[in-house]
This record gives sequence, C-alpha cells and structure tokens, in this order.
Amino acid sequence: MTAVVAAAGIEKRFGATRALAGADLAIERGEIVALMGANGAGKSTLVKILSGSLAPDAGTITLDGRPVAFAAPREAKRAGIATVHQATEQAGAAGLTVAENLLLDELCAPGGRLFTSPGAIRRRAAAIAATIGLDLPLDRDFADLRPAERQLIAIARAVAAKAAVLILDEPTSSLAAGEAERLFAILGRLREAGIAILYISHRLGDLAAIADRAVVLRGGVAVGEFRRPIDFRAAVAAMIGRPFEAPARADATLRRPVVLSARDVVLVPGARPFHLTLRLGEVVAITGALGSGKSRLLSTLYGLARPVSGTVALDGRSWAPGRPSEAIAGGVFMVAEDRRRSSLLPPEIPGATIAGTIAFPHLGRWFPLGVLRPARERRAAVEAIARLGIKARGPDDTLDQLSGGNQQKVVLARWQAEPSRLLLLDEPFQGVDVGARADLITAIRGSGTTTLIATSDAEEALEVADRILVMRDHTLFETEAEDAALIAAVGEVERAEGAASA
Repeated sequence: MTAVVAAAGIEKRFGATRALAGADLAIERGEIVALMGANGAGKSTLVKILSGSLAPDAGTITLDGRPVAFAAPREAKRAGIATVHQATEQAGAAGLTVAENLLLDELCAPGGRLFTSPGAIRRRAAAIAATIGLDLPLDRDFADLRPAERQLIAIARAVAAKAAVLILDEPTSSLAAGEAERLFAILGRLREAGIAILYISHRLGDLAAIADRAVVLRGGVAVGEFRRPIDFRAAVAAMIGRPFEAPARADATLRRPVVLSARDVVLVPGARPFHLTLRLGEVVAITGALGSGKSRLLSTLYGLARPVSGTVALDGRSWAPGRPSEAIAGGVFMVAEDRRRSSLLPPEIPGATIAGTIAFPHLGRWFPLGVLRPARERRAAVEAIARLGIKARGPDDTLDQLSGGNQQKVVLARWQAEPSRLLLLDEPFQGVDVGARADLITAIRGSGTTTLIATSDAEEALEVADRILVMRDHTLFETEAEDAALIAAVGEVERAEGAASA
C-alpha cells in the first residue's frame, strides 16, 4: 500500500546539535503508528517537521505519494495533517463555547459567515461532535473543560476538516484511566474510517492498547520497527542501543539498613494493602498511570494525607506526621509535582533568588536567632550551582530568569542543602530537557540519600532507579523477576490496568 504520509531522510540541526540524522517514517491509511524513543532521540523534532512548525534541512515529505513542503502549521493542516498537542489549553479558545470551538476552523475560513446564527452554529457543531461520539454540552465554555474534553474537541475538528493524518503528542499524559479508554475507543473508530494516526507516548500501556506498529528513533534515525503485539524488551533495546537487563546495582543495597518500612498500608478505602521497604541510599521509583496512587503515597509519607490503615516506621520508629513541618523536622523532605505552586517564590517577593529559594525552608535551622546572614545563603547557592550545573549568572538570579530544567535543579538543591533520611520526588523530570534530566539523575544518585520517586514515565524510572515498583489502584506491585526486563513488567501491569478499566 502507498503510505498516506512518508518522511524520508529527514535531517535537522540546531547549531552543533544534530536532532535528526536521516529519519524515515511512513504511515498507511487506517494505521496507528507509535513513535518511541528516549528524550533527545528526535521525536519532537520529527513531529514539528511533519506538522509544519519546522522546515527540514534535508529529506522529503510526501502525502499520498506527492512531495509537500510546509512553511507553517496551517499549511500542513490545510493539506490534511492535523496535530493535537500535549498542552490542551492550545486546543481551543477560552471564552468561546464548545460549539464555537468545534467550528473554529470553519468560522475563520472564507465563507465562515454562513454559520453566524446561533442555530446554525449549534446544528453544525452537533454534527461535528457526532462524528466521534462527543457528548459535551455545546454551550459550555472551553475554559471550563477538562484536558480530556479539550483534546476531543481538537480531534473532532480534525475529523471535520477531513484530515488524512492525525498526530497525537502524549495524548494521555493528563488523562485518568477511564478517559484514556474513551480516547482509545475513538481512535479505533478513526482507524476504521481510514485515518492514519501517529501516536507519541512514553506509556507502554498506551502502545499495547492502541498501536498497530511502533517505530523507534535513536540518535535522530529510525533504528527499529515492531508490529503488534509489540515486543517491549526488543523495543527498549533498540531505544537504548543495547540489550536491556534489570539493573544489577539493586543487589548492593540489599545488605544496607532499613530506613523506611511500611506494612499492610491501605491508602484509600477499597484498595488492597501493600508493603514497602526502603534501604539506606536506595533510589526506588514508583511508576503507574495518572490517578494510580503514586502522589497519594508520597503525600501520606509527607504528612499531607493519612492512610486508611497499616503501619509505617522510619528508622525503626513509628512514622505518622500530621503535617509537612513535622515531616521536615523528622528528616523527610519532598519535591512536589508542581514546582511553580509549591516551590518557587513569586519574583516580586524579596529573596526570590536562587539563594533565597534554596534557603527558605531551612531559615529556622540556619538562623536560629532570626538574624539572616546572606553570606550563608549565597555559599549554599554557589555550591548548588556548581554541583548540579545550574545555568545562571550567580546566586542572586531570580527563578523566572531560568529555564524549567534549571528551576527544577534549584528545587532539588533546596532539599539537598540539608541532610535528610528520606527524599520524596514527585514527577521530578516533568518539563525538563534531556541535558537537565541527566544532571538531576546524577545529583539524585550521587547524594547517598534514600530516595522515593513517583514518575508516570517508565523510561525515567529505568534511568534513575535501583528498583522499580508499579502502582495500580493505590496498590504497589514489585516488578523484579528472574530473567524478566523491568520494562516488560511495567508494560504487563499497564496492560492489565487497561483491561480492567475497559
């Protein structure tokens, strides 16, 4: 069959960085192709080129066998390539209704005035919504919609525009399991209608549930292709360039003292009890879908929530903090998922600098008499800038002057500025580029602190952890097994989750 869309020999450089080095990709009608690859492999660059956001340095793109070149996303969309981005707030216009957002493309096109009466808009919008089974109230404001609902509006618009190719960038990153299943059902219908779909996701459960084929990028080129059922062990080997084996480094921690022990813990009513043991200096990652309970567990250990039942001990003593201040006093620190809301001071507040941000939770300990000494704060900041490779002019830079990756380095440095018994990290690599992620992983693994990480990205867990656990329905599952790749175990649990919620 002739591919609906094909990219051949695509090359792209950004200065000295070669993002794509001759990448090839082809998708046929009625096919869902997953694009896999580690951060920095070139996935985002290839998607931007296909969607018209970037021009390639070399190579060709064809639609139904005809060469095409796009100077802007609107040209790609007009040609039949529609992209639904991860940031769902860009999928429509706040202040307009669902009906008006469904008709945005038509209202803005020549002849859009034909739909200016409220009745005409509602009738046309209802017809568009029906194409994918969208049942939202047509008079709701786009700003009031959940991410999943915004995403479906963008997909409905693409179908209405008769898109031949639909590109989905991390479509389930902010969806609950039930919402993801609804999305998969809609994509299945679009596949039956002959639409070619490119699906970018780190989530193995997504790929197992929906993809007909997976293409793996590494170093800017396609290095592997896997047809359904996808062999995750082989796919990960292609991603990292070597056979994947469970980390041997976990064995070294088994003889160390236990720092935290949780027995028969039930996080929420109806969940199954689980055990958890963390040893000195061990880095343990918990992965699982959104809403699986990862953040709830960290919040419980940090005093933001209480378990239904079970016991937790820190260094052999009962551990049940009633609030974060008690957790901090006991040596348990936490970096929350949303660094802007939980960790960054507004730039207009005095002290909202690198030095002030790092020092903030330690002021009582560092300055017990209440007299601040800027030199003490600056020393800690200078040390952190050097140790984590924070790109800044100096400790007096404000956080709004830094990239997301460097902001996250400052947040980690804050909690590494004082010794702790347990460090909790909730999605620590979210919104962080590949270089900053490597620096963060080095800092986490080099600290010697017992660390528990919650991440929805199995690839991140593999990179940073001595041991990986999977959480589903607020219950932990060990993934280690003889001769079984951790990545395959993660995929199995995610597949089980998808089957359970279907």
